[in-house]
Amino acid sequence: MKKFAIILSGCGVKDGSEIHEAVMTMYAIKKAGANYSIFAPNIDFHEVNHVTMKITDNIRNTFVESARIARGDVKPLKDFNSDDFDALVIPGGTGAVKNLCNYASAGLDFEVNDDVKTAVLSMHKAGKPIGAECIAPVLIAKIIPGSVLTIGSDSKTAVDIENLDCEHSFTDSGEVCIDRDNNIFTTACYMQDADIAEIGISTQNLIDAILESIV
Repeated sequence: MKKFAIILSGCGVKDGSEIHEAVMTMYAIKKAGANYSIFAPNIDFHEVNHVTMKITDNIRNTFVESARIARGDVKPLKDFNSDDFDALVIPGGTGAVKNLCNYASAGLDFEVNDDVKTAVLSMHKAGKPIGAECIAPVLIAKIIPGSVLTIGSDSKTAVDIENLDCEHSFTDSGEVCIDRDNNIFTTACYMQDADIAEIGISTQNLIDAILESIV
């Protein structure tokens, strides 16, 4: 049975992992007959009220919040070992560019969390597939220059990816961009004007493409 590692960044589209993308990714993996473990870094952040969409004074934590999606079964990202997994996937959501890295606030000068960078680079060095959804490909661009990635059709983010010495491929909803040289798989998900059914198709296509690449 093939095993995936999933890195989450909290719970909620505006300050953590996009819940639909995370859950649909988990579902696609199990539906394909594979398994997964969920990891998250230990990072504090300001909560966003998902009704008003405003930042509050409340402090939340990525590890604790990710446990909501993982039903408690979440592991510290600092303990990640690439030897234990066949593939790695990072769902999107603002947490990917707010908590896993600071692209949301720093722009092209952003830095990636050390545990995230170590996990991605260890998989890349091992030649194992890496998947990223929605806005998450931006942090892959920072870690692995020369990658071919997609965030759909958002021109501003596409330019930023190109400025990070990567190639951006414009895609439609449900399509997967495959970088064979770097073994990287990306899909736009909610970076497109998509609904939850289309997110299910995007994540399924991503997981299927990754599984097909694993020898």
